[in-house]
Amino acid sequence: MPILHFHLVEGQYEAEQHERLLVESSRLFAEVLRCPIDRVRVFIHLFRPELTAVGGVLVSDSAARAPYFSFIVLEGRSLEDRQRLMAGFTDIMVEALGVQRELVRGGIVPVHPDNWSIGGVPGSALRRDEIAARASVAGGT
Repeated sequence: MPILHFHLVEGQYEAEQHERLLVESSRLFAEVLRCPIDRVRVFIHLFRPELTAVGGVLVSDSAARAPYFSFIVLEGRSLEDRQRLMAGFTDIMVEALGVQRELVRGGIVPVHPDNWSIGGVPGSALRRDEIAARASVAGGT
């Protein structure tokens, strides 16, 4: 279920930097949430410089950078996990893109499991079934 979006200005970064963002953030997401990496989705959205502003000034008219991320997780994730993800995604952006830490913005979009689906099945039902299956394996039944 974990979904991450990076919002970047087109033409400011190389393909290798994009790849590093995608790969490293996928690994971090899976590690922190203790979930299979095949459930993680990461996207880079590129915006034309003339359609992006920082401090009221078009990026096309300045050397400004405006890196931003947002990620979706099911409600119930611990504050520690959420803060670790915010710090980790910021670190990855700083290192991969070479931007100043204070320029990076990011946030969390928590979603109630009843309001999320995977293959058309509510996340709450999948979560309930997964927990029951783990309990069954742990109990030896």
